Amino acid sequence: MRWGKRGHASRGYHHGNLKEALVNAALALIAEKGAAGFTFADAARWAGVSPAAPYRHFRDRDALLADVARRGFEEFSAALAKAWDDGKPDVMTAFDRLGKSYLAFAKREPAYYSAMFEAGVALDTDRELREVSENAFAVLRAASEQLVAMMPSQGRPPALMVALHIWSMTHGIASLFARGDAARRKLPMSPEELLEAAVLIYLRGLGLNASTRRR
Repeated sequence: MRWGKRGHASRGYHHGNLKEALVNAALALIAEKGAAGFTFADAARWAGVSPAAPYRHFRDRDALLADVARRGFEEFSAALAKAWDDGKPDVMTAFDRLGKSYLAFAKREPAYYSAMFEAGVALDTDRELREVSENAFAVLRAASEQLVAMMPSQGRPPALMVALHIWSMTHGIASLFARGDAARRKLPMSPEELLEAAVLIYLRGLGLNASTRRR
């Protein structure tokens, strides 16, 4: 289900599944007000239940946001893994797809993206959330390991460092220019072009270039 600024496919607690109704409420409210712009009572009101009803499933608002973020990371991880496709047909092509998939998720799922990265939910307080977030980063780390393996062994940087650098660039561009909500800034080029240029410059600094191919 996709959420815009206003207008929702369904609203309220109609199907006997209160937990799903609350998750949908949170997504809708995030899309409308941002991850910090609503209360637990607002979610209950949007779902059409009493203020006490959400406590049947969630300890508090943070627990609700953690569940939303977990679901987002599951979709995010699956999208990244599909884009990377174990580095096929070659590492550089797959790496380019991976970055574009990251940007596409931020544009396609801004409410999930906000819950994942902007809600302030501490990963250490939710084991499942921490695991799914690590799964998403593991795709980028695996890709970075294959990139690093293409470099001369002498002076080869740690793959984790490369993964963190690439992640920082991609996340920054996604957060500023590629998201599908009102927080998106205007850019005189596409976010994909900006990311491609940034990664190209970075990889050239490491001794790689876009013409490098490896099965």
